[in-house]
Order: sequence, then structure tokens, then C-alpha cells
Amino acid sequence: MAIKKSELYSSLWASCDELRGGMDASQYKDYVLVLLFIKYVSDKYAGQPYAPITIPEGASFSDMVKLKGKADIGDQINKKIVGPLKDTNKLFDVPDFNDDSKLGSGKEKVDRLTNLIGIFENPALDFSKNRADGDDILGDAYEYLMRHFATESGKSKGQFYTPAEVSRVIAQVIGIRRSKPTAQTTVYDPTCGSGSLLLKVADEAGAPVTLYGQEKDVPTSALARMNFILHDFPTAAVHRGPTLTNPHWVVDGQLKTFDFVVANPPFSDKRWSTGMTPEEDPFKRFDGFGIPPDKQGDYAYLLHIVRSLRSSGPEGTGRGACILPHGVLFRGNAEAEIRKNLLQRGLIEGIIGLPPNLFYGTGIPACIVVLNKRDAKPKQGLFLVDASAGFAKDGPKNRLRAQDIHKIVDVFTRRLTVPRYSRFVPWEEIEKNDFNLNLPRYIDSQLPEDIQDLPGHLKGGIPQADVDALARYWEVCPGLRDALFAPLRAGYVSLATEASATRATIAEHPEFVTFAEGMRAHFEAWATKIAPVLEGAGGVPSAGAGGGGSAATAYATVTKPKGGKAAVAEGNLPLPLGEDAKTGASSASASAASSALVPRPKELVATVSEDLLHHYEGKPLVDAYAVYQHFMDFWAATMQDDAYLLAAEGWKATVTPLYKAGRGGAQKEVGWTCELVPKELVIARFLSDAQARLDKQSTELDALSAKLAELEEEHGGEEGLLSELEKVNAANAKARLKEIGKDKNAKEEAEVLRAYLDLSEHESAKKKLVKQMAAELDDAARQRTEKLTTAEVKTLVVHDKWLGTLRRAVEGELDRVSQELTRRVKELGERYEAPLPELSARVEALEAKVRGHLQAMGLSW
Repeated sequence: MAIKKSELYSSLWASCDELRGGMDASQYKDYVLVLLFIKYVSDKYAGQPYAPITIPEGASFSDMVKLKGKADIGDQINKKIVGPLKDTNKLFDVPDFNDDSKLGSGKEKVDRLTNLIGIFENPALDFSKNRADGDDILGDAYEYLMRHFATESGKSKGQFYTPAEVSRVIAQVIGIRRSKPTAQTTVYDPTCGSGSLLLKVADEAGAPVTLYGQEKDVPTSALARMNFILHDFPTAAVHRGPTLTNPHWVVDGQLKTFDFVVANPPFSDKRWSTGMTPEEDPFKRFDGFGIPPDKQGDYAYLLHIVRSLRSSGPEGTGRGACILPHGVLFRGNAEAEIRKNLLQRGLIEGIIGLPPNLFYGTGIPACIVVLNKRDAKPKQGLFLVDASAGFAKDGPKNRLRAQDIHKIVDVFTRRLTVPRYSRFVPWEEIEKNDFNLNLPRYIDSQLPEDIQDLPGHLKGGIPQADVDALARYWEVCPGLRDALFAPLRAGYVSLATEASATRATIAEHPEFVTFAEGMRAHFEAWATKIAPVLEGAGGVPSAGAGGGGSAATAYATVTKPKGGKAAVAEGNLPLPLGEDAKTGASSASASAASSALVPRPKELVATVSEDLLHHYEGKPLVDAYAVYQHFMDFWAATMQDDAYLLAAEGWKATVTPLYKAGRGGAQKEVGWTCELVPKELVIARFLSDAQARLDKQSTELDALSAKLAELEEEHGGEEGLLSELEKVNAANAKARLKEIGKDKNAKEEAEVLRAYLDLSEHESAKKKLVKQMAAELDDAARQRTEKLTTAEVKTLVVHDKWLGTLRRAVEGELDRVSQELTRRVKELGERYEAPLPELSARVEALEAKVRGHLQAMGLSW
């Protein structure tokens, strides 16, 4: 069976346990990642002529395995394995596998390296077979490890990795796929770190592109080189060295220019000018803009990007994006002048404000500055997005969710104006603010204050304005408003029902019932449409199958509205309609893909998620992005592993026995499992009668156990009729009953003992029956699973497992709608339930009561 992604990740992460303690994560990551790389290239390229990576004779992973347990294992790995690989391919500097200070000495080092090799020796980690036809499962694993290493490395050593979620945002907002890239399309990252940002852009391109990078840190540049190879970009060019003082990519004495440039440079680099004289910069990066402050290098990197971008070329090129701290938006003096010059030349296309604490090197909030050099000209204004509130907590860091990424990209690429989130700012307003781009000046992202109504508190009654604020509910269920609120006086209403009945009033109202039924029917319509796509997940790909890659790219070009006037209500953003504004070609959607098989997991998730999001576009009350997030969460937790199993094995329900160690170390079978089709699904669809009979007996068993416990509770304790028993059980009860015989004085005790024994006997018999029936049902489920046809497997996986889970998630969204309305209605009712005079009267009554008690106690008030 092909290894699941989640199992692969956990296996690789387990390898880190062999190294923890001797060094920190910033060091042991190098050993683990190098070993992962050697295993991968050995599996993929060993013995293949003309491979992009040459595996020297005696330097493969299998040769490394032969070194296990040898006293000089570390020295041998250096000399026989990593050394020849490095020299032959001119790859990277590697950590010293014979370093006693990190790996220990003597037997400790031998055992540590032997165990580490053993983890990668697992047959399930045959990387030549665990690639799902174009899906970089190993590349993803490499990213997974780097993310965890970055988390453990701490603030000072985690900068080598740009969070994948931020990289995806950048890859999409620069619009590389819309430019129709080719192999000649160039992408450059001047501070490429481990290469993750470049790779996300390459993945978004949807076509072969040429990658260039530069990284000053030697170990990190080695990570990048390995990362590119693991992602099937063995020809990506990475150069070592400081980009600002010694840029490598130079043509005829000038900086080489690229179609797209992306970067996540070190924030506020205080040593950016070390080794250079900015006023004499031979590449004229600061000419016409200004020289950044000596201790603040953010604009130095941004200006390097500007000079590195092409100003002409194919449509859509000449674009870039850079991650910078928020300070670049509002800091004064030299930076203010640079910012003004960039804006006046029309080089900055937009700003995206990100949540705080996303990055591993710092907790400060950052922004993405989007550049456009090809179309640089005085603009009507600037498009700004404040996405600072859209994130989820993930351990010590914050993380952009799939829905946050999608919303940012949708809003930015379509120039949508969303209250408290985004807007197009006219040029005049920017000039009026002296080119200060601090986002709060232009976007008030704070939620409106929940204002307390003084007349409502004085006289009682819920303000009509608060009820009107719930207009989105009344638009769907206009009669529900009258069911919840009754007129009180001009401008004020009261609750028409008891507060405790609010939830039921909403859920049972005919209009809300109709709405809920409509939403359920809406989901079923999508399920019917998408099922053929899902059922093709394990088949053979057809030409044109696939589903794009993202919100920005799964749909075609969108015409930019003049002046950024497009506006939508908050919550549900309109999504692309799937038609190219220029060609009229249909986008990749489930309806188009249903006639073609989509075997690749990444294409499958893109196709299905985009179609689901599009299906809920503009639907009232239910947030399309929340539905999308449910799918993406389910994909990450379950469906992704299923898709990779299907891509490797097809629609097969493989039964796997479960074992545990028995006596003498022998393996004893204790059950079975089926990763693709859980036994619960087989039982529910094919053996429901047997399950119902088992449930009935289990219910009866629970009732007997409850009666037995009740009897013990009633007659236990020191004074109870069962107190003579050292321990209450059947054996002791029988012995005690025999002991008291026909003693007339113990008649009541004997009756209790007989009742206990009778219940105990029935419980034991019922337990035996339930155990037998459960075993028979389990055996029947196994036999039925082993006989499942392809059609049955598809039904169980697609309809019962996948769509069934999503159906329950959408049902949860309907519950959320009613819960939110219930919460707000009850909140308003409780807030204005009692007017001030009534509250004052209550206080006076309580004071009088307390005074009376004190006087009765002989105390004065």
C-alpha cells in the first residue's frame, strides 16, 4: 500500500527525535534534510543515464545502509556518500556527519546515525513509487519539515523559511498564470532562503518557468538547492552571496532583469550597506528614488527588486511582490521620500496588510508591496487590503487559513471594495496624507462599536436600530422579525417570546425552515454535479483534465474596474464567473471536468474546492468562504490521504490486518482496518440490520448495567445490605448467600443478594451475547469489504465518506446561522429587559431586605 502523506510526514518528523538534545533545530534540520535528499535522489536517479543528478558508484542510500553499526560510520558517510555526491554534482555544503560535538561520540554517535538511517530505510518510504503522477509529495514533505524546523529554531534562526500560506498569496497576486508563462519566463528571488517562495510561484505558473535565486547564508542556499531538486526543478540557479553588495545576476555591468521578482528579505536589515557605498552604486538602484537609511534596509531591497524587473515584455510580466514590515508604509525622512518617488512613478500597484505573528523570524506585522514596472505610469490611485484580522492560531504562531488566502486573492485581483477590509484609494487622498500609506488612515478595520441606547435603558425596550442592523436575516425571513419582536413604543420593540424560546422560534419558523431546506437542496445539487469528478479520482487522466490551482488562476482574466469602484457587501464576496474577459473561454469547473478524469490530488482539490466556493457565491447568510474552509480542512485531515491512495492503487478497498505482540514476541492478529473505506461505512450501507440488532442488545446491556449499579448504590456503604461483602461481585454474593442460609433475620439481605445475582447473571449473559454479535458483525464487515466492487467502493468513498462529511459540515453552517441570530436577539433582550426605574426599585427592595436582616441581628445600618 502506498504511504499516506500524513504517515510520511510523521515518519520523517520522527527522524528528528534521533537528533534532539545534541543540537537545536537550526542545526539538526541540516542532517535530516540532507538524508531525505540522498534517499530521494538515490530512489529516483540511481542507475539512470543522463539524469539531472548523478549518483556516483558507492554513494547511494543503499550504500549508506551498509555503514549502519560501523564504528566509523560518521567518517564513512562523509567520505563515501555525501562527499562524492557534492563534488560530482556541485551541489551543496553538507553538515559534518562525524561531528562529536553535535552527534555525540563513540557508541552514541553510531547508534544515533544508525537509527536515523533506519527510519529512511522503511520500505514504505520508497520515494520512486510515492509520487502521485505530478504531485510533489516529497517536496511537500520537505516543506513540512522546514516549517517545523522554523518553528523550533526560534526568532533568530527561522528566517530561512517563508510561510507557505504567504508564499501562495504572493504567487497568486502577481498574476503569473494570467501572463501565460513559458519556459522562457523568468522568476527571481534576491533573498531566496530555502527557495519555498520561488517554488510556490513556479507551482502557480502552471507551466515550466526558469528560476533564479541568491542567498547569502551558505547552509540555507544548500537547503534551497535540495528543495529545487526535490520539487523537480534541478536546473534552478541559486547563487551564494549578499545580494545588495554583490549581486550575482548581472549582464553587461547592469542588473539582469526578470519577468517576475518576489522576495521576503530580512526585516529592517541594519547591515545592508556593509561593503558598499550606496552613493556610488554601480547598478544605479537608488538613482531617482533616494538612499535608504544606514540602519534600515527595507527600501534597499525593494529598490533592488524594482531595478531587477523588466519594464517591457509579454503582457502581465514586469510584476513583483515583496514582504516588508509595516514601517515602510509610514516611516518618514529618507524613506518617506523614496515612498513618494515610487508612488509618483506608479511602480506600486497595491498594498496587502497581513496579520501579526505570521513569520518565524519576527512577530511584528508585515505587508506585501505589489509592484508593476511594465505598466508603471501615474495611476488614479492605489488598491489597499487590510487582511490583519483573518487568521487562525497555530501553536505559538498565527497562520493564514485557506479561506483567508482565497479572500485576499479574490479581493486584490478583482479590485473589490469590501467594508473594513479593502478599498481603492484615490490619488488625491494619498497626496493629502503626504504619501503616508499607513493602512488605518484609509481602512477602518475595527468592528462597529455595539452602542448602548440610553433611552432604552431608562424606559426599557430594544432600539429599532439594533433590530434593523439584522437586516440580512429579515431579507431572507421577513416574517421572522415579527415572530421575535413586538412593537413597544415609537422606535422601540420588545421580545415577542420568552428569551429561552428564541432558538426554537427561529429554527421552527416556516420561513427559516424553507431557507434551511433550500440550502440543503443547494448542497445536494452540487453533490450531484461534483460526484462524477470525485468518482474519476482514481482513474486514468484525460487530456484537459484538471482544475487550475487557485482563486486567482482557476478562473481567467478579470477586467479591472475603473477607479476600483466594484463594491460588495461584507462576508460573501462574488467570485469569478469562470469566463475569460478576453476569450470567453470557460474556466476549470466541476461541470467541465465531470467528463474527464482528475486523478492528481492537487488538481482534484483545486477543481472541487473552487467549484464548491463558486456554487455558494452570493447565497444569503451562509458564508461561501466558510463552506470552502470546511472542505479544505476535510481535505487536509482525510481526503488528501484518500486521494493519494487512489492515485497509487485505484478504487481498491485493501484490508490490512492489525497485530500486537503476543507471548515470546510472536505477532497476534487482533483486528483489521481499511484506510480507504472504514468499516463503519460498510456496516451502515450493507449490514445495517445486523448493526440495529447489536445496538438493541447493547441498549439492553446498558439498562442491566444501570440497574446493577443502582442496586449497588442503594445497598452499598457501611450500613447497606451489601456491606458484608468485601468486594461487591457475583462470587462474593454467592458465598454470602450460602453463609446466611435460611437465617430468618437475614431475609431482606438475602433478597437483595438474589436480586444482585440475578441482574449480574443477566448482565454476564448479555455481555457475552453482545461480544459475540460484535465479533460476527466485524467478521461480516471484513468479508463484505474484501468483496466490494469498484462501483461499491466509489459509492462508499464518494457519497458516504466524502460528500457525507461535507454535508454535515454545511449543516453545521446552517446551525451557526440560527445560533448567531439567537445569540444576538437574546443579548438585546437581556440588555434592555429591565428599565432603570425597575432596576432601582429592585435595588431598594434588596437594601430593605438586607437592612431587616441586620436589624434582626442587632446591628445598625
